[in-house]
Amino acid sequence: MKSIETWLEEYGVSHQNPTNKLIHWICVPLIFFSIVGFFYSIKLPVEIAAGLPLNLALLMLVAVTVYYFLLSKTLALGMLLFSLVCAAGCYVIETAGLTLWIVCASIFVLAWVGQFYGHNVEGKKPSFLKDLQYLMIGPAWLMSFVYRKLGISL
Repeated sequence: MKSIETWLEEYGVSHQNPTNKLIHWICVPLIFFSIVGFFYSIKLPVEIAAGLPLNLALLMLVAVTVYYFLLSKTLALGMLLFSLVCAAGCYVIETAGLTLWIVCASIFVLAWVGQFYGHNVEGKKPSFLKDLQYLMIGPAWLMSFVYRKLGISL
């Protein structure tokens, strides 16, 4: 398995243009959120609290956290925190009476349009076309910048 440093370095090669980087700061978290929302919309026949059914997103996020943990224990904690914020956002959207999967589908499509525009500006193909694991590395790449800013090592 590649180290987190190798993954982040390879991902960064096609993310040098300032416009593309800015677009990624907006669109990558939105895409992550929308995917969490799609899975959050799938309820399982088990309640985790009174009136709060278990959903597929919570199970998926356990697997995602394990993946990040294998790459970096400290990075996994930041990604877990962001994942929980996404799940809380899904809960808020549903309790507001909105149809979560429709909200997430709109976000997903618009964010991917932004991503492809950013890569057009960059002049390089998205990394995930080389390896699908880069879809998981994108959010970690952004989190690594937050960590560096805060002086936290990976």
